[in-house]
Amino acid sequence: MPASRQFIDADTPMGANLMGGGAAFRVWAPGARAVHVCGDFNGWVKKDPATLLVRDPEGYWAGFIPGIGDGAHYKFWIEGEGGSGYKRDPYARELTHPDTSPGTFLFPSCNCVVRDPSAYPWHDGDFRPPPLKDLIIYQLHIGTFHGADASGKDFRGKRVARFLDVLFRIDHLRALGVNAIEPLPIAEYPTEFSMGYNGVDIFSPEMEYAVPAEEIGPYLDKANELLVRRSLPTIEARHITSHADQIKALIDICHVYGMAVVFDVVYNHAGGGFDRESIYFFDQGVDVDDNNSLFFTDRGWAGGLSFALWKKEVRQFLLDNAKFFIDEYHVDGFRYDEISALVSLNADNGWGFCRDMTGTVRYARPDGAQICEYWPMDPYTLKNGNEGGAGFDAAWSDGLRESIRGALAQASGGANAYVDLDPVAHSLYPIDMERPWRSVECLENHDIVYRGHSNSSRIPALADGSDSRSWYARSRSRAASGLLLTAPGTPMLFMGQEFLEERLWSDDGRDNPDTLIQWNRLEQGDKTVSDYLRFTRELVWLRRRHPALRGGRINVFHVHNNNRVIAFHRWIDGAGRDVVVVASLNESAFQGYCLGFPLEGRWLEVFNSDVYDDWVNPRPAGNNGAVNAVGTPVHGFAFSSSIVIPANGIAVFARDNGD
Repeated sequence: MPASRQFIDADTPMGANLMGGGAAFRVWAPGARAVHVCGDFNGWVKKDPATLLVRDPEGYWAGFIPGIGDGAHYKFWIEGEGGSGYKRDPYARELTHPDTSPGTFLFPSCNCVVRDPSAYPWHDGDFRPPPLKDLIIYQLHIGTFHGADASGKDFRGKRVARFLDVLFRIDHLRALGVNAIEPLPIAEYPTEFSMGYNGVDIFSPEMEYAVPAEEIGPYLDKANELLVRRSLPTIEARHITSHADQIKALIDICHVYGMAVVFDVVYNHAGGGFDRESIYFFDQGVDVDDNNSLFFTDRGWAGGLSFALWKKEVRQFLLDNAKFFIDEYHVDGFRYDEISALVSLNADNGWGFCRDMTGTVRYARPDGAQICEYWPMDPYTLKNGNEGGAGFDAAWSDGLRESIRGALAQASGGANAYVDLDPVAHSLYPIDMERPWRSVECLENHDIVYRGHSNSSRIPALADGSDSRSWYARSRSRAASGLLLTAPGTPMLFMGQEFLEERLWSDDGRDNPDTLIQWNRLEQGDKTVSDYLRFTRELVWLRRRHPALRGGRINVFHVHNNNRVIAFHRWIDGAGRDVVVVASLNESAFQGYCLGFPLEGRWLEVFNSDVYDDWVNPRPAGNNGAVNAVGTPVHGFAFSSSIVIPANGIAVFARDNGD
C-alpha cells in the first residue's frame, strides 16, 4: 500500500514539508516508473511499500508519511529508464555533510534534511528595507570575508569562514553606513571552494558555511550580544543548529541593525559538475543520454548547463526558489547573475521567464530590490512587461567603473601624463535620468578584482602600481571613491575596498592566504588603513545625509583634462538643497580656482578628502569650511567662487550640512 494521500492535493508544496504529525513529500519526476522516500525513519529501505509516492497525470509524485519530525534524513529512491538510484530532493532545505568514513558504502553522499521553516524566532517584524533610491550596497563572499577563533586568531587560511562569522563585523558594516549587504551566492555547491556560481542544490545553503553544533557557543554569544543591545529577546543554541537557521540569524540581525540583505542568485545555469544523485538525471534513476536531462539543456555556461526554461515545471522550480528565499529567509531582493546569458541561451523563453520572475518577486515582496546583470547594458531590462521589457528595478553598469579606472590608470603615469576625464563625465549620466538609482555602480566587484582574471587590479594598486600604500595610491583612491559615492546611481563597495585593500581576492584562502582581506591591519592600528576607513565611512554618511547625492538631477558643468579637474552639480527640483562636487587627479593643489556655482551666496564645504591623509591632516588644502558665490558668470552659471581644490582629491559644497 503506497504512502497516504492525506494532506495531498494540487496545492501541496514541493519537497518535504512538516504537517499533521508527519511530512508530506511532493516531487516532479515525469519519466520515473516509481518514486520512494527512504531515510532514517524507515531504516533506509529502498522499496518500502509504505513510502511509495503516488503519481498524478502531470508527473508529480506525492504522499504523506506520519511520524517524521524536524531533522529527519531522507532521499528519494527513483526507478527510471536508466535504472534505479538515490536522488536528492531538488527542494531540500538542507543537506548533511557527506560521510566518507570506512564502511559507509551504502549511502556515502549527502542526505537531505527535513526542516521546520518556523523554528527560528525572528526579531525583524518592524524592519523595512531602505527605498531603492537610498541603497548603498556592500558585496562580500561568506567563505573569505571574516573568520577568527575565540582568541582572535584569523583561521581563514585553514578553512572557509561561515555565515555566523559575519556577525563579528556587523558593527563595522553598520558604522560604515552601508544599508544593504549582498553575499555572493550561498547555495550548496559541489566543489571544495567556490565563488558560489556553480551551485547545484539551490534551496540548500552551502554546508561549508554552517557552524557545527559543537562549535556554536561563541556564535550564540555574539548573536545574543547584538540582540540584547537592541533590547530584543535572546535565542538558544537550538535556534541556530540547522544550516538554514544560521543564515536566517544573520539576516535577522542585519535587519535589526538596519541593513537589508540582497541575495545573489544564479538562474542562467547550474553546476560545475553533476553527481549521480543530483537533479541532472533526476527522474531516470542513474543516467541516460546526456541530452535528455529533466531540468537542463545541453547548452553550457560558466562550466555548467542552462535550465530548460521551455518547461513550465522548470520555470516554476526557479520561481519557487526566489519566493522561498523571500518567505523563509526574509531576503530583501535579488541580484540576478548574467541575465544576458540566460536570455541568449533561451532565445524563445528567456525574456518571458524574466518577466515571470520579476512579477512573482514583486508580488511577494513589493519593496524588494531586483537587480540584474546584463551585458551590454540594455534599457529594456528595466522596462515593464507591457513595454516589452523584463521588469527589473536596476541593472549593473560598467560605464562609470571603466571610465574612473581608466582615468586612474592614466594618472598613475605621473604628473605629465594626459588624463581624459570626458568618459567619466559621460558616464555620470545614468541610463534612466528620472530614476538614476536604476544603475548600480561600482569600482570593484567579485569579478573585476578576482585573482586569475585578466587585467585585475584593486583600486590602490591601479592608482600606483609601484606602491599601493603611497600618497599617490591613497589620494587617487580617495578621488575615485569620492566620485563613486557622489555620483548618480546605486553605489556598491566590494569587501575591503573601504579600508584600502590592495590584494586581489580568491575564493580559496586555504591555498591562497595572500588573497584574504587584511582585517589585521585595522585591528593592529595601522593608521594608513584606519584613516582611509574613516574617509570612506564619512563619505558614505555624507551621501546618506544629502538627498541630492542619492537622487535628483546632475549637470557635469566643468571638465578640464589638462588640469585633470571635473565638477558637477546635483540637485532635486524644488528642494533647495543643491550640492556641487569637484574632483581632481592633479598632483598639485589648485589655489584660487574659479568655479561656477548655480546659486548665489554661501556654500558650505561639507567634505574635503585631503583632511583624511594622516588624519587629522594639519595642513589640508581646503576652503576653511565655506565659499561665497558671487555674480561673476562662469561655466554656464551666473555665479562663481574662487576655491581651493586638493591634489588628487575631492571637495563637496552644499547649501546646508545635510541635517
